[in-house]
Amino acid sequence: MPNRLARATSPYLLQHADNPVDWWPWETGAFEEARRRNVPVFMSVGYSACHWCHVMAHESFEDDDTAAYMNEHFVSVKVDREERPDVDAVYMEAVQAATGQGGWPMSVFMTPDGEPFYFGTYFPPEPRHGMPSFRQVLEGVHSAWTSRRDEVGEVAAKITRDLAGRELSIETAGLPTDETQALALLQLTRDIDPASGWFKGDTKFPPSMAVEFLLRHQARAGSVAALEMAEGLCGAMARSSLYDQVGGGFHRYVLTPRPNGPLVPHFEKMLYDNALLCRVYTHLWRSTGSELARRVALETADFMVRELRTDEGGFASALDADSDDGTGRHVEGAYYVWTPGQLREVLGDEDAELAADYFGVTEEGTFEEGRSVLQLPQNERVFDAERVASVREWLLASRAGRPAPGRDDKIVAAWNGLAVAALAETGACFGRPDLVDAAVGTADLLVRLHLDDHARLARTSRDGRAGTNAGVLEDYADVAEGFLALASVTGEGVWLEFAGLLLDQVLTRFTDPDSGALYDTATDAERLIRRPQDPTDNATPSGWTAAAGALLSYAAQTGSTRHRVAAERALGVVKALGPRVPRFTGWGLAVAEALLDGPREVAIVAPAFDDEAATALHRTALLATAPGAVVAYGVAGDGEFPLLADRPLIDGGAAAYVCRDFTCDAPTTDPERLRTALNR
Repeated sequence: MPNRLARATSPYLLQHADNPVDWWPWETGAFEEARRRNVPVFMSVGYSACHWCHVMAHESFEDDDTAAYMNEHFVSVKVDREERPDVDAVYMEAVQAATGQGGWPMSVFMTPDGEPFYFGTYFPPEPRHGMPSFRQVLEGVHSAWTSRRDEVGEVAAKITRDLAGRELSIETAGLPTDETQALALLQLTRDIDPASGWFKGDTKFPPSMAVEFLLRHQARAGSVAALEMAEGLCGAMARSSLYDQVGGGFHRYVLTPRPNGPLVPHFEKMLYDNALLCRVYTHLWRSTGSELARRVALETADFMVRELRTDEGGFASALDADSDDGTGRHVEGAYYVWTPGQLREVLGDEDAELAADYFGVTEEGTFEEGRSVLQLPQNERVFDAERVASVREWLLASRAGRPAPGRDDKIVAAWNGLAVAALAETGACFGRPDLVDAAVGTADLLVRLHLDDHARLARTSRDGRAGTNAGVLEDYADVAEGFLALASVTGEGVWLEFAGLLLDQVLTRFTDPDSGALYDTATDAERLIRRPQDPTDNATPSGWTAAAGALLSYAAQTGSTRHRVAAERALGVVKALGPRVPRFTGWGLAVAEALLDGPREVAIVAPAFDDEAATALHRTALLATAPGAVVAYGVAGDGEFPLLADRPLIDGGAAAYVCRDFTCDAPTTDPERLRTALNR
């Protein structure tokens, strides 16, 4: 019989609806039930594409004996971290403080008041590698709860007090300066491995936000070192198995399983990684003209539209790491790996030999069970580009016949905002109106389904139905960022208006009016044991610095002093953290580059919307590398963009105006002069 999760909209929660565990979703009733029964709460947090979440579910949550013990002695709560990032953040902070590490699945035992007292991540079904079994953990917690309740209460209260005392103060930090940025770059050069191009460390996540900072710093300061580092990182990612060499798009991360062995991916594909990296490679192409960057940007955009776009016009959250390997077994990476025999079946002997050589497929295998991950040649050998392209097409067509990984088709507002920005800019840069149309369709869905009459965002939706969880700071910031990018690309001022509505919510409901600090949840959100607040990037830009960037762009588009001041106050945290932890402050450093450059304000007035000379100026402005430059495009006098006010045509023809720091260049009708003005 299904449990309470059968009513959920989250695909991850629905995966557990038939467990014998009597799961509750995160809701007040679960804690009331624990209080009534006088038992602790066990909370398991994960997400649908999490491999080890599935492993623990199969080993423990689907086991009848384990479930019976949980049902007798605990109230068990399942949380989708992607639906409730606030719950995840608060308790992950406690896990990391207590254990020095974190991850998913996250396992937390807490009092009926939500105060945590014992933590972990994955627990095996029997003792293994120094870890207790999950049953041993359950029995130990039950014993402590029944025989040492006072001690448990003291531990829980202390942990809660420690978490509550962790609020950040940025009042004295001041604005980021040239020195801030130079010190951050210096620290990044110390973190890089020049031989491989990657940042140091065995586990390598895509450093999208850090690369964006490097590209903007090069554009503003002319730093050769910054550009070389950005090119090295992007080249290393694109040539490795982090990138899907057949279908495009990026996996979650790669690691080195053995000394001098190839990098092996953790195979899930997340919307946020692909949206961020699509935009980064577009910006790298814009800076360098790199053909590799162009190919990766477009293949990633095409992957997103082909495999993640939903019937409603939004983008699904993720593809699972695991899929059926053709024998009925669910195996990690089965959809993406190859053997030499499989290559021969699809390509024939001659092209299979080429493919094995080019992609690094070996008889012994570079992954598991004789199968190999695909990566590009790590040497300078020349291959026939046409044959390689043909091989890719054949392999992609053949792979489409394999059992596909599961898809988490819930739409997360923040990540769809990132996708809107990426597809709008990629479509504009490469002359792909279909990608711009996809961005418009997603933005339209966010307005129709996620935004209510009071300009409040729902965090998620699925199958055309908005979820019940309130949007958090990153939702407002990233959706606003997407709308601002779309306004610049399309010349439709309505997207600027929608961005303004969202940013007003940021100012009134997420910002401390005294210090300018930002919180991840609104003032009227559900109260947890701590109000989450994190200015550092994780897999996505922090809500704090994403909001600062959107506020800065909106201020440049509208001249709003209120939004400019809020952006500057928020950026104090970048001056404090950027030089020390630049890999985790990348987006804030990128926004600081825009601040230090102005940002530039480009107004292009046209006698008619499709005027040829005006569209040439518009394209030139969108291809400019000036950090965070905003572009307003429209017919003279139409009033859609404040930047276009009082900007006349020149001799009846299109003109471009470039301003920054309250100073404007002379207007120009020449795309070359505009390019020079924006790229110097």
